[in-house]
Amino acid sequence: MNDSFISKNSILLFSTGILLFTALFIFFATNTFYNLIEVGSIWVREWFGGFYLWLGLICVLFLLAIAISKIGALRLGNSPPEFNRWSWIAMLYSAGMGAGILLRSVQEPVYMLQNNPIQNGSSPQVIALEYTFYQWGFTAWAFYAIFALLVGYAIFIKKDNIRLGTSLPYFNRIKYLPNSIDILTILTTVIGLVAAIGLGTTQIEGGISHLLSKPSGDLITTLVLVFAICAVAFLSAWQGMQKGIKRISNWNIYLTLILLFFVFVQSDMLLIFSNFLSATYHYIIDFIPLSIAYGSYDPGKEFLTNWTYYYWAFWLAWAPFTGIFIARISKGRTIREMILGVLIIPSLGTFFWFSVFGSSAFNLIEQWGTYNNEFGNVFTSLFIFLQNYPLSVIVNLLVVLLLISFLVTSVDSAIYVLSMFSSKKDKEPKKKFRLIWALIIFIFSEAIVVLGSIKPDSDVLTAMQKFLIIGSLPFAFFTAVVIILLTRTLFKKAEVVKKTSS
Repeated sequence: MNDSFISKNSILLFSTGILLFTALFIFFATNTFYNLIEVGSIWVREWFGGFYLWLGLICVLFLLAIAISKIGALRLGNSPPEFNRWSWIAMLYSAGMGAGILLRSVQEPVYMLQNNPIQNGSSPQVIALEYTFYQWGFTAWAFYAIFALLVGYAIFIKKDNIRLGTSLPYFNRIKYLPNSIDILTILTTVIGLVAAIGLGTTQIEGGISHLLSKPSGDLITTLVLVFAICAVAFLSAWQGMQKGIKRISNWNIYLTLILLFFVFVQSDMLLIFSNFLSATYHYIIDFIPLSIAYGSYDPGKEFLTNWTYYYWAFWLAWAPFTGIFIARISKGRTIREMILGVLIIPSLGTFFWFSVFGSSAFNLIEQWGTYNNEFGNVFTSLFIFLQNYPLSVIVNLLVVLLLISFLVTSVDSAIYVLSMFSSKKDKEPKKKFRLIWALIIFIFSEAIVVLGSIKPDSDVLTAMQKFLIIGSLPFAFFTAVVIILLTRTLFKKAEVVKKTSS
């Protein structure tokens, strides 16, 4: 490896070096690493939990202001949209949410019903869905849209490369700042991605164990599943955007709609619509007090620590690669269309999803008369829920396939975006970088699965909650800086366009 390669690929070498070192640390000192992130996560949540909440609210309000302003009319590039609206929505939804909606579809609404976090005069079922919407709604997509806007402006309006470190002119004024930002972005991206892989493969293992009527939690099976997911995702990323990622994303949406329709038509459809409309209405009017945990909308520090802070950290960790990916597929659309499309369309889809599965689970619990925490396990709750419907074995197999497909889409999107970083100016990244990132993601994901199995009272979810809250904090501060600088840059650009057109 010569000096020329090192100088041209310093970001790649530094970031992969840090990730490999961390993975080795986890493999060979698992207990020590777990104890470190446990102490660190407590400190971050104690001192910066409120910052996470305010940042989420500011992101949503900032994007709405941009969308309705004159800036919203700016177009990302001069060509027509590269993808039709259906494929665009399918790809951004698959990359942005994916397997998470399957993981939490039943367990989270039921938990919220059993432990109503707020009181606003609504029924317990509506409150349960409203708070679930809050954790999966506008704020999550706002984190993504901030970086989609930043990158879309850089590559389609400014005609610059994909790097976040050079996306705004202010970053270039400090010598090593651009490279540091890019390394931070890569590290945050990989941490968020491997969290999804760890959770998703553990749920797949839980589903397979449930179908085979054997105890779940087999570490070897989960490690093999991680390898399989990364291998298929690499092959998809190798094929590129049109041949691989687009096809699998469309497949995901079709399967998701089939599963949604299957449950919906066999449930109380009027109740589902009623809960959906009522919870959406309350979510919108309660959005600001929910976002700052004000008064009766404050569920308490323990609840926020275990749920909302973790979610905000998770969405922030996914924001770099999801935002870059959304920007890449939004070429030709206006800023207004991109922002409103990203904030509203997938949010409403997610709300209806949780309304269908949540309301149906509520009905089952009422029919049973007693609830013995049947839906308490996040990794098996959906499979247990579907046992109560016809063709349960076939449908549960469909869920396993969908989980695999969603994970593949998230991983291949991340491989593609990380490779774009490594290829710098190439919007079609070199295939050698796709191979490098597939290997790094695979190794780090295996380490995370091992980390989640180290303690009897721990699992992948518990370990990743701690790791993500620490890992996403620097990026949370970076996000706040981006909002300030991006506002100045976009308004200057809009003024230039106005003068030129007049």
